[in-house]
Amino acid sequence: MTVPTASTAASPRSGAGLPGSPELLRSVFRRHAAGVAVITAASGGVPAGFTATSLNSVSADPPLLSFTIGTGASSWPAVRDSEHLGVHVLGEHQQELAALFARSGADRFGPATGWTVGPRGVPVLDGVLAWLVCRVVARVPAGAHRVVIAEAVAGDPAGQGRPLLYHEGRFNALRD
Repeated sequence: MTVPTASTAASPRSGAGLPGSPELLRSVFRRHAAGVAVITAASGGVPAGFTATSLNSVSADPPLLSFTIGTGASSWPAVRDSEHLGVHVLGEHQQELAALFARSGADRFGPATGWTVGPRGVPVLDGVLAWLVCRVVARVPAGAHRVVIAEAVAGDPAGQGRPLLYHEGRFNALRD
């Protein structure tokens, strides 16, 4: 029996692989652990929000971040029309909140959700690890989505706990 050596074993960089497709992208990103955030907005005084795993730091100076949202999402009209948005980093104790804001048709700002009206009229969720209020600077088309780029204008990083992660299609806590 011959055991492949490093020089004869198939390499993930050898060019062999699956052709690009939505299924390939989804299956690869199921392997990528991502932090979980809830994005909030208010349009006409009505709060809206959704769970996002696409949150990224873009620049420290100016303080910019980005996230994506589908244009078919129920929260898209509020995000599209709002000058300011809330970005909330969830803790591992907030799996139910993450699931609520991810569920289509849910009463996301019902009695079970603790929140207040924060700076610039943005809904700010209670008990999160950190939150920001951001001014939208761009909404960039990307397929059936928009990449929203926003500048932090207020916030609080002082929440307690450990971050909630999304991996393999589920919300997860860090393991020691």
